Amino acid sequence: MDVLLLRFDAPLMSFGAPIVDNQGEIQPYPALSMMTGLLGNALGVDHSEFDRLERLQERLRYASRQDRRGRRIEDYQTVDLSKPYMDDDRAWTTYGHTESRAGGSASDGTHIRHRDYWADAIHTVAVTLDAPDEPPTLNDLAAAVQHPARPLFLGRKPCLPADALFADRLQADSLPEALVQAPLHARADDGPTFSAWWPTHPDADTPSEEALDVDLREPVTDRRDWKNQIHVGERWIVNGTVRPQA
Repeated sequence: MDVLLLRFDAPLMSFGAPIVDNQGEIQPYPALSMMTGLLGNALGVDHSEFDRLERLQERLRYASRQDRRGRRIEDYQTVDLSKPYMDDDRAWTTYGHTESRAGGSASDGTHIRHRDYWADAIHTVAVTLDAPDEPPTLNDLAAAVQHPARPLFLGRKPCLPADALFADRLQADSLPEALVQAPLHARADDGPTFSAWWPTHPDADTPSEEALDVDLREPVTDRRDWKNQIHVGERWIVNGTVRPQA
């Protein structure tokens, strides 16, 4: 299996979980929808290109290792979207092109939000694609994260990477095996084991000797319906630990 290694290292990261009322929960690993949006953004896919995003999401397979746990912090936010200055097209640009946002005139009053973030965390993510010869290929993804079409962020726009996302390319028998092979970050927590998450899949469920431990298998709802902008469906992941070789 050809694997692309990504390194998520940022002062703040947001691995979004289902939002309940005004509470923006996070989970310990990046969601499938986040990975699809991140890589689609790097490729320059427009948010309205539903079919391209759906197909990328369908092909995408990845596993995540928590090199540095970091800590959870909560941001208390208040905003009145009906104010004229919130209808602003000057805040975000993409290589000289302004990105406008819709105003919130139909949403009067001050809104209160609680948004959680991971602070000072580091993750190593192993990525591969089903139908590997179909574009975009893994080579396309590797090139895109090194020279992205638009600025990249890890979950929410304030979560800017502190270092390059591209880490390496390698060959592995499975995604969790790739996490065993992948070097730890210099600021990783003390080992020898590190929390990890990977998809339930015929070539990814069997531990490799004593390098993997499976704690539990759990359902997650992180597959996005990109046309209707909602999360739908269910997939199963493995919650376990890995023992990196170095």
